[in-house]
Amino acid sequence: MTTAHDHRRLGRELDLFDTDPLIGAGLPYWLPDGAAVRHALEEYIRAAERRAGYRHVYSPVLGKRELYEISGHWSHYSDDMYPPLDVGGEQVVLRPSLCPHHAVIYRSRSHSYRELPLRMAELGGMYRAELSGVLGGLTRVRAIQLNDAHIFCTLDQVEKEAQGALEMIRAAYRALGLTPARYRLSLPGPGGKYVAAPELWRRSTALLTEVLDRSGLPYEAVEGEAAFYGPKIDVQVADSAGRESTLSTVQVDFHQPERFDLHYIGADGAKHRPVMVHRSVIGSVERAVAHLVEQHGGAFPAWLAPTQLVVLPVSESEVPNAEALVGRCAALGLRAEVAGPERGSLGARIRAARLVPYQAVVGAKEAADDQVALRLRDGRRLDPRPAADVLARVGALVEAHSTDLWADEDGS
Repeated sequence: MTTAHDHRRLGRELDLFDTDPLIGAGLPYWLPDGAAVRHALEEYIRAAERRAGYRHVYSPVLGKRELYEISGHWSHYSDDMYPPLDVGGEQVVLRPSLCPHHAVIYRSRSHSYRELPLRMAELGGMYRAELSGVLGGLTRVRAIQLNDAHIFCTLDQVEKEAQGALEMIRAAYRALGLTPARYRLSLPGPGGKYVAAPELWRRSTALLTEVLDRSGLPYEAVEGEAAFYGPKIDVQVADSAGRESTLSTVQVDFHQPERFDLHYIGADGAKHRPVMVHRSVIGSVERAVAHLVEQHGGAFPAWLAPTQLVVLPVSESEVPNAEALVGRCAALGLRAEVAGPERGSLGARIRAARLVPYQAVVGAKEAADDQVALRLRDGRRLDPRPAADVLARVGALVEAHSTDLWADEDGS
């Protein structure tokens, strides 16, 4: 990775996102190609969560100030929150976090121990009152779309659930072609910004330490980086300048279940307090896309690329065949487009599509035989082959969220 891969510059050059003073600092908007990347990322994580037994919810981006007083955000985090809005005699706040809403959703129904672990997930908006001096591109923004989830479970289920969350993170990084800079056990430091509950901190830290030790992953413990309510495992990534930031987290929380008086009915018929495991596989969508742009220089894995296949008719005569091929791609769920002769010579069009994973050249012979001559982004050129075979193979790699560009019958 080089400084040439600064996501702020590439994001504009590749028409992924932009900003406008009229909308405001720290409030980027997404252009169609950027929206396609974001949508693919969001669909990937939703599908992964469904397979892992999560149930998805929606919750509002506003909440009464009292909600955040109960959760502890107001007393420990208010400097990063927007001021309350007075609405109908009540004070409401743009939420800085989704966990209080999920705690209330859990509390709205009674639960048996047989239902646990209960895994609740949401791709939801939240807002941070970031100072203008720290805003930049997609990495520090004021409106955030967070891949968030909360697992309500018994104490003896915590370790397995946290381990499962860590495995989901590792699988996502493989699909995204990302390499963590390091794993960090984030602990409290000096000062009054943490909940004063020494025994809960000790229990939470012991559980996360056990998870990391069992995983075999190298990690380091760092004081002063914990959430205000508990320790966490942070997966750190590095940007093009070597600066680290947190992309994914796993946290154990005994605090909010107590504050919201959460409970479940145990096998003994009595009420018991669940543990709340906070988990984010890709963190904020904005930061994830920023890091992907810098990691890949805009040459995304095929399943994530805004345009997955570009069809290049050699002359005007093959344009109808090229357009028909794009229609077949759309029917298979592939994002494809035609780059016709009006865009220049074939060589110029190939160079312009250098970041597209697949370039399907259609000449007179290919059009007559329903074939394409496929060029891969990495420079490989394949002999002409049936278009249906090409689309089936590309579709299979995309569906598998593979980082490979091609696999023949023998796996090569």
